[in-house]
Amino acid sequence: MPAEAAKIATTASGRATSAAPAGGRRLPPWMATVAMLLPTYGWLTLAVLLPLLAMLWFSFLTATPLGKKEVAFTLKNYRAFVDQPYLVGVAWTSLLIGLWTTAICAVLGFLAALALIRATAGRVRETLLVLVILPFWTNGLVRVFSWTMVIRDGGFLDSAIRTFWADAPSAGFLYSLPAIVLGLVHGYLPYMVLTCYVALVTIDESIVEAAASLGARWWTILFKILVPMAAPGLVSGSILIFVPVIGAFMEPRILGGTRGVTLGTVIEEQFTAAFNWPLGAALSFTILAVVLAIFATFSGVLRRNMAS
Repeated sequence: MPAEAAKIATTASGRATSAAPAGGRRLPPWMATVAMLLPTYGWLTLAVLLPLLAMLWFSFLTATPLGKKEVAFTLKNYRAFVDQPYLVGVAWTSLLIGLWTTAICAVLGFLAALALIRATAGRVRETLLVLVILPFWTNGLVRVFSWTMVIRDGGFLDSAIRTFWADAPSAGFLYSLPAIVLGLVHGYLPYMVLTCYVALVTIDESIVEAAASLGARWWTILFKILVPMAAPGLVSGSILIFVPVIGAFMEPRILGGTRGVTLGTVIEEQFTAAFNWPLGAALSFTILAVVLAIFATFSGVLRRNMAS
């Protein structure tokens, strides 16, 4: 009994000490939360929110406010797709490039992540993950220009083919839409590999073993178990890829040539060559609205499918 009493007294003393720390009164939990979140959200406000608000304001002006032209409020910039019908074709091309790039990255990224999970372990897997993110360590401009040396007429691809087939026709496809997609896939594929890897690594191996022991074929396991359970990774990767791809301008300009006219290149020209910031800002926010509408619809369908 004395031992138990001493133990209870020690526990009560410890609780009292933790409840009333030395040095004064404990801060409310909400103040601690605000103190931890303030640096992050303060930086996001300065680096993201304020520039976006400035561009939104520019999009409703008749001229760039940094010049000597008279500035007035207008909605004309948001009628660009009506006043300049060629922009509809440019937007369609941008959407096609974004869809093709996202689809190819989804297939290749999912299979690569699945191979990392199923066929590797330990340091081998870590080494391969480092190789996956290796494109992030190189300059994007260098990556794109390196592809021009590979896929141009008489480039490295042609030289490799003619090593085995001397009279082979040229396989170069520089300055084409496939060349643009190739460059974008090279740049954005790691996003899909990493998001799919994170989703697949959490799947319990016993689920796959149970399905195999019950006689399920490999394609049944793939499409009925692995793909649905990795859907969050596929959706996250698709968002990370599709959104920046439809606004990309470096790959279309370098690898697409005259066929590389996309919304990204048009917007870039408005800001750099034409100095028409209001139109460039309006086109940017129009793309943003379309992307948000697409993903709002897609997320609603995904939630209904998961609920059912």
